[in-house]
Amino acid sequence: MKSRQFLLASRPVGTPTAANWDFVKTELPTLGDNQIKVKVLYISLDPAMRGWMNEGKSYIPPVGIGEVMRAGGVGEVLESTDPNFSAGDFVYGGFGVTDFAVISTQGVYKVDPNLAPLERYLGVLGMPGMTAYFGILDTGQPKAGETVVVSGAAGAVGTVVGQIAKIKGCRVVGIAGGEDKCRYLIDELGFDGVVDYKNSDVKKALKEQCPDGVDVFFDNVGGDILDDVLTQINMKARIVICGAISQYNNTTAVKGPSNYLTLLVNRARMEGIVVFDNIENYGKAAAEMSGWIADGKLIAKEHVVEGLETFPDTLLMLFRGENFGKLVIKVDHTS
Repeated sequence: MKSRQFLLASRPVGTPTAANWDFVKTELPTLGDNQIKVKVLYISLDPAMRGWMNEGKSYIPPVGIGEVMRAGGVGEVLESTDPNFSAGDFVYGGFGVTDFAVISTQGVYKVDPNLAPLERYLGVLGMPGMTAYFGILDTGQPKAGETVVVSGAAGAVGTVVGQIAKIKGCRVVGIAGGEDKCRYLIDELGFDGVVDYKNSDVKKALKEQCPDGVDVFFDNVGGDILDDVLTQINMKARIVICGAISQYNNTTAVKGPSNYLTLLVNRARMEGIVVFDNIENYGKAAAEMSGWIADGKLIAKEHVVEGLETFPDTLLMLFRGENFGKLVIKVDHTS
């Protein structure tokens, strides 16, 4: 059996291009001990993938040149040498950008398509949902009545962060790009206010939407927006640094916060989060969020693009702000 795969051909300088990828067909190896062969059905596309392409020290080793591009996915087990997995099981794992994979079962877990659509295990019930859950609750520590601001608010993490903050009794303001996304945050997700960074002066709009200041800021964007929010923070504010998508394709140095002294003046703190730090508690978070979904308190939205071959351009949707909810590729096995 052969697998179609996207290999990292070269390290991007700035925005990734088609030249950074090799699209190949590779013969799958025979299974070793405690391995499974998986038919990959959905592939998760996440902003963190851009960082994984860069050489250098980070929280996870970079993808090597010539290696299959790292990505989470869900799929169906075709063969197994691990007694805990059987053909027909649906599973989540780090299969990569490929349509079939042979992989060790370490880090792979079963998912139930009867409880939720498979693509949801890459969104609210996957890494973005876990990032949102632990980032806002453990690091942001919102209290009822506080004002929570989230950037990248219409994305996979931001939508969940805002809704969890609402569940906890906070006033929530989202920063997003474009009228459609802003309308969705208000009308469907119940945010209290929005800032359209594409069509308004962010600093001015923040003052209008947050008249009592900002107690918690969950940042997915970095850059100028982080600076603008820092001018509005309250005493003992918490700034959760989840990502900085505005900076990932820079060809110059990353822009750090020029307004960081507001942290001193307000005795505030800024703390980074990495979702893998909470892996032992994923089950607890998934159970609570599943309950919120069942009760109608948490709405999940996936943006599904069909076709493995679309990967290079679909990935760029994240950096152009074109995805609406969790961005996922549905693998077409007929091509």
